[in-house]
Amino acid sequence: MKIEWFQHEDNWQDVKNATMTTIGKNTGIYPDSQWKLKLLRSEHSPIRKIKFAWKWTDLPYWVSVHMVRHKIGIEHFVKTQRTDRTHICRDELPQGALVNHECEADAQALINISRKRLCSCASPETRSAWKLVRDKVAEVEPELASCMVRECIYRGFCPEMFGCGYDKTEEFQKELELYRKA
Repeated sequence: MKIEWFQHEDNWQDVKNATMTTIGKNTGIYPDSQWKLKLLRSEHSPIRKIKFAWKWTDLPYWVSVHMVRHKIGIEHFVKTQRTDRTHICRDELPQGALVNHECEADAQALINISRKRLCSCASPETRSAWKLVRDKVAEVEPELASCMVRECIYRGFCPEMFGCGYDKTEEFQKELELYRKA
């Protein structure tokens, strides 16, 4: 699997303007990295103006199914498996059949999805697919990428009924400390 293309337009001035509107002030200046990180960490509504689009190719169908479970702040466009369109009997296709999967999402959705899809309880293939997205985000919006963390780091503890035990490790403590310092 790979990301065939990735799109993002820097619209932080629009985000800053919307933030100023919500607090009854006039347009602000283009935000610095520290301001961006504070806004992203607070998860205030203007972060939903930050948009991304990408396309995975050769994504196993069952991994695509994991991704389409997310529906708030994200749109999915997945290659059909309809027999009348593909001329292949969909009943004979394995769950591992490869599909193309295109998405459009806002920053809040990326934070939310990361909490579940970077968790060690998610399948390794699903984590790999989501890490591809996070890596692309890091290239253009490093502050946002630093907020795209697994659930235990986000909350400071593991809420899973049957956790993996990562939250009991020294590595967890180090990652949590790094997240809190950012």
